[in-house]
Amino acid sequence: MKNLKNVVLKSAVAFAAAILCISFAHAQNIDKSTIQNFIKGKTLIFKAQTVMPLTGSVRTLTSEYELKLSGDSLTCYLPYFGRAYSAGYGEGGAINFTTTKFEYKATQRKKGGWDISIYPKDVNDVRVLNLTVFEKGYGNLQVLSNNRQPIAFTGFVERK
Repeated sequence: MKNLKNVVLKSAVAFAAAILCISFAHAQNIDKSTIQNFIKGKTLIFKAQTVMPLTGSVRTLTSEYELKLSGDSLTCYLPYFGRAYSAGYGEGGAINFTTTKFEYKATQRKKGGWDISIYPKDVNDVRVLNLTVFEKGYGNLQVLSNNRQPIAFTGFVERK
């Protein structure tokens, strides 16, 4: 039980540090209404900058990884680090899919920003993508899977 508390505490500290680093490393020149238009129009790209596996340390991404939402199409290309409980034949380690069958829910947060939940309907491994977008365009993405441990990303959003 004590080890679990330590892991949760270390993860929270690493998450906060990653958000702070992103805030200084990538200055966003974007306003609240522009972000709101992206979200309402379902036309945004989440560019991942760091990855936080459930176990292990925070890693800075050096290649371009993204979640792209363009109206009726969703494309996801993200790395995966962690434990897979089962894997299909020929599946790679990445979270990589394109779909047009998904459910999209966006709600405004009380203290600013938006919570977006995306439920792919024809993707076997990914259950839900939870994206939190802040007013300046920074974001956190959590991927919940059916066959793998959860994984989180920090980054920023931009217009498609």
